[in-house]
Amino acid sequence: MNNGQITFKPYAMEQMKLLPPSLEELIPENHLVRVVNRVVDELDINPLLAKYKGGGTSSYHPRMMLKVIVYAYTQKIYSSRKIEKALWENIGFMWIGGGNQPDFHTLNNFRGETMKAAVRKVFASMMEFLVEQGYVKMENYFVDGTKIGADSNPHKRVWAKKTQKYKESLQKQIEELLNEIDQANEHEQEEYGEENLEELGANSVVTAEKLKQKVAEINEQLKEKPQNRPLKKALKQLEKEDLPRLEKYEEQERMLNGRNSYSKTDPDASSLRMKEDWAARKPLARPAYNVQTGTEGQFVVGYSIHQQADDTSCFIPHMQKQEFPEGKRFKNGSGDAGYGSEENYAYLERLGMGNYFKYNTFHQEQHPPRKPELLEKLRFKSTYFPYDQEKDEFICPAQNRMVYIETKPYKSKNDFLSERRVYECLTCSTCPLKSKCTKAKGNRQMQVGFELRRYRQQAKDNLLSEQGIALRKQRSIEVETVFGDIKYNMNFRRFMLRGLKKVEIEWGLVCMAHNLRKLAIQ
Repeated sequence: MNNGQITFKPYAMEQMKLLPPSLEELIPENHLVRVVNRVVDELDINPLLAKYKGGGTSSYHPRMMLKVIVYAYTQKIYSSRKIEKALWENIGFMWIGGGNQPDFHTLNNFRGETMKAAVRKVFASMMEFLVEQGYVKMENYFVDGTKIGADSNPHKRVWAKKTQKYKESLQKQIEELLNEIDQANEHEQEEYGEENLEELGANSVVTAEKLKQKVAEINEQLKEKPQNRPLKKALKQLEKEDLPRLEKYEEQERMLNGRNSYSKTDPDASSLRMKEDWAARKPLARPAYNVQTGTEGQFVVGYSIHQQADDTSCFIPHMQKQEFPEGKRFKNGSGDAGYGSEENYAYLERLGMGNYFKYNTFHQEQHPPRKPELLEKLRFKSTYFPYDQEKDEFICPAQNRMVYIETKPYKSKNDFLSERRVYECLTCSTCPLKSKCTKAKGNRQMQVGFELRRYRQQAKDNLLSEQGIALRKQRSIEVETVFGDIKYNMNFRRFMLRGLKKVEIEWGLVCMAHNLRKLAIQ
């Protein structure tokens, strides 16, 4: 009994313990750092070892470097400078680093360069570990995509429409100047004739290569007429201003490569709609990447990085990049309506995977709108037109027949070829329902892909089965839960590295960190 006397625990900075403790003693048995250490020790790092060459000074062991970086990602530390600081101050980092203290340059080079060719092999090794331990059954592959911001200035972007506009204006300006030169120079007309005008006149597209040739021709002419001031002035305009601008626009078009835009600070990043600003009326467009991720049991089992916004065209390239354990494959594929294309259905069929991809009208078919005006609109959608298989005709809401006209080829963004049969109603001009049915001046036409219809019916039957209902429920807590954990619990909403290849490395590390975090709570 202290009789109300105040007491304090001993505090002696000069002598806390007789002997310094081992770091091993300070790490709890169930600590996440031990999970990272144990799992990474099981991984095949031969692809990493192959990046090292003999000679010179000694290098930090790649297994230690991998452990440190992956553990840093589990702790929401993504900056190489902060990782370096943690190796000096944090007991967990000291222990897993074995007392090694690589600087931020070494850490960044390992992550951005050494891991470039090996990250997928290392991730595949983790995948094998999860399968061997029974955490991943390789039954159902749940796939979805999300947008992750790029490490770039959101205000410095190159837009495809503006580039095209400026390029066409410049080409017109160059054409006018070249025509003036040809008309004013009688000697050139006699020597080159109308062919020169045809090459770079109104009937020909001005390119940087053609303009270089024209500049060379003008230089040759100036050798014969060095006092020709108009020609000198025109040459200066072409050589110093027009040609560099034209080369810049052509380079921008090459960088765009079909995209709507790219960032000047990270040219591989495209402007994609983000959901960051919830107060905005619509999602904001920011430089970002489309991250496609496959999961099972909330473990990441596949990933890929894409520059286009839509998920539809990403699925096949995504699957082609995955390295699953030899001799094993997933039995079923499950995804939302963004993946319900003929191309993706055909790919699932070739792989022998069950088709559990929704299509764009699946929910509407299961839950028709209750409002009469909305139901009325559905009557005039071609999807709901009855089909007379015997006569190969569709029946419109006015009970008129839509007859077969022709077959057209159809090519997707990934160059997938299919067929579309064209049907036309021949009595639209006298139909009282035409204003509700179509805005076409003539008869209504519709294109039908019967192979797509077959795949959709297959998907519908699967989704409405007992297994399909279970997968639909499970899908809602699979990939989205993983994205939620990464974005909010791991606080990873923006890439630290720039460029498509380096971004792929970083997302691979994020996925490995997520899997290890989940292993720690199993």
